[in-house]
Amino acid sequence: MAETLLTAELDATHTAPTFAELGVRAEIVRALGEIGIERTFAIQELTLPLALAGEDLIGQARTGMGKTFGFGVPLLHRIATAESGTTPLDGTPRALVIVPTRELCIQVTKDLENASKYLTNHQGPLRVASIYGGRPYEAQIEALRAGVDVVVGTPGRLLDLADQQHLILGKIGVLVLDEADEMLDLGFLPDIERILGMVPDKRQTMLFSATMPGPIITLARTFLNRPTHIRAEEPHDSAVHDRTAQFVYRAHALDKSELIARILQAESRGATMIFTRTKRTAQKVADDLAERGFAVGAVHGDLGQIAREKALTKFRKGAIDVLVATDVAARGIDIDDVTHVINYQCPEDEKTYVHRIGRTGRAGRTGVAVTLIDWDELNRWSAIDSALGLGIPEPVETYSRSPHLYTDLGIPEGVTGVIRKPKPERDPDAVVVERTARAPRKRNRKRTRGGKPIDDAPETADSTDTAVADAEQAGEADAADKPARRRRRRRKSTGDATDVTATDESSTEAADDNGGAEESETSDRPARRRRRRRRSGEGDLTAEDTGSAAEPAAAASA
Repeated sequence: MAETLLTAELDATHTAPTFAELGVRAEIVRALGEIGIERTFAIQELTLPLALAGEDLIGQARTGMGKTFGFGVPLLHRIATAESGTTPLDGTPRALVIVPTRELCIQVTKDLENASKYLTNHQGPLRVASIYGGRPYEAQIEALRAGVDVVVGTPGRLLDLADQQHLILGKIGVLVLDEADEMLDLGFLPDIERILGMVPDKRQTMLFSATMPGPIITLARTFLNRPTHIRAEEPHDSAVHDRTAQFVYRAHALDKSELIARILQAESRGATMIFTRTKRTAQKVADDLAERGFAVGAVHGDLGQIAREKALTKFRKGAIDVLVATDVAARGIDIDDVTHVINYQCPEDEKTYVHRIGRTGRAGRTGVAVTLIDWDELNRWSAIDSALGLGIPEPVETYSRSPHLYTDLGIPEGVTGVIRKPKPERDPDAVVVERTARAPRKRNRKRTRGGKPIDDAPETADSTDTAVADAEQAGEADAADKPARRRRRRRKSTGDATDVTATDESSTEAADDNGGAEESETSDRPARRRRRRRRSGEGDLTAEDTGSAAEPAAAASA
């Protein structure tokens, strides 16, 4: 199918038209005006006339140049206008936006909700729903049942709900693929083809991305009808913002944490994003910076969706000013006031590099991009530099104490890799009360372990004397009981000794006659009987018991 390439060279004297001048509905113009958007960016100025007419197109522009409203405004305009060719709104989805990541899904949904604030359908306000993984199915199914006009989602969850007949795609009039090149990189092509088989053939299709490699153009030709390829800059222009200052350093892996800690203390630094290649590295860097005293959060695949959304919310609101993330956050995270982007590890290719540093210098602002290259990453960086024409093939060897690092980034002299926070002052009276309350508890616990003196906490003289007096009283009480029991035992043992002596004499003579066989029986049995009677508490032996016990002994001696 034929393809038209449209490029534009916009000079500094060019005045961008307003959305109203391009024919956008008044409700959308009013909603955009309330959030401070009146005039169009270059990509919006070029795409709106074609998109409002219902033509298929491929939009390409650098990150942060308004691609979301480049397809969002014509999408909302067409489904809200009955004569545009789309089916009237009845609670069934009329527009579908497919995005590669959950974070981008949330961002696009928020932008569309802001722009459609005053649009209505047959039941009330126009509704936009986000469908993505990591969240329960029930809430998303309930939203679809209540009626949705625009659906923004990731391919996997969209297919799940479509297969379960909860998501109806048979009335889709406008289809948008945002960050289309990323979908190919993540292996979403089979899912995209299945979704394309569920939507009607008669539709408007738009593709938007900052980079459009050859495979994307080939894919576009298979399901777009005579698309127009729009680029908001000259073909020889770099995909990187001119307002972004780029610094590339060759750094040692063991010194990167210290080096980044000093970069984060630059005078002009604001919100900062740090990118890594792996999830484990992202969490490690975040933990290390937190120990150094920085307000930092993390976004990567090992975290749950709720934790990732909380970290992004804190970063947007300013509760944290450092966000460590993998490339999952390099797409579509629209935060205007990011001043610095740091590549902790070299990106995989030039497209990833463009999207990473595109988080700063957005919407006409300036930014700083710092890339740290290890020795084993020099070949990868050389390929990125050659593809983008940056002119930095050999990064300068840099350490955390290199003078040019402080000069390039405006780092004050004397900073260290740790932010020292003053310790909170404590009320002296509160400390005294705390010690007074804890001292008796420690002393009692020590005494129960054997009466050892307390040596780990100071004691007063009164408390020490009281402890000694208690110990003496306890000793006297024990002494009053123990001698009585000892005297009774002495009387028993004395009697036993007398009886045993008499028994031993008789048992010796019996042993001479019987060869020693009767020795144990004669010497043990009488003694065991007498001991059992005394232990059972029957009292002292009577005269009859004494006589009966002595008769066998006398008989034996005779």
